[in-house]
Amino acid sequence: MAERLIPGGVAPDFTLKDHTGRDVSLASYRGRNTVIYFYPAASTPACAKQACDFRDSLETLRAAGYEVLGVSPDTVKDLEKFVAEESLTFPLLSDEGHHVADAYAAWGEKKNYGRTYEGLIRSTIVVDPDGKVAVAQYNVRATGHVAKLRRDLKLDK
Repeated sequence: MAERLIPGGVAPDFTLKDHTGRDVSLASYRGRNTVIYFYPAASTPACAKQACDFRDSLETLRAAGYEVLGVSPDTVKDLEKFVAEESLTFPLLSDEGHHVADAYAAWGEKKNYGRTYEGLIRSTIVVDPDGKVAVAQYNVRATGHVAKLRRDLKLDK
């Protein structure tokens, strides 16, 4: 597992397929602040709550100069369905081999009900316009996370 990213470090570049099958690369977001959030599985209650929170905050985030990308190990087909189910208005990216999650230290050991396994660690990384990590948050909660992120970014007055 890669070491956790820290503010000031360079964000690993990547290119992944979005929910429409189109290639999306982090490099194309240079010059803008980009929120990359990693979530375990499309169409699950907690992940839907978090995605809808980002959807509902997207206008305010964009007005403040932030774009949003969601990343999960789901297939493009599963992401397409999730976008339709929840009327999501930002790209969801398929990281089936979890290579990007590995590079961002968002894949690793998890514990659930006494069972230990490898999986996606719910995480949010904010990349600044120069491609550097501005914020790195790991083991975030699905519910309330977007509101906390907005406070951390000083978007709520």
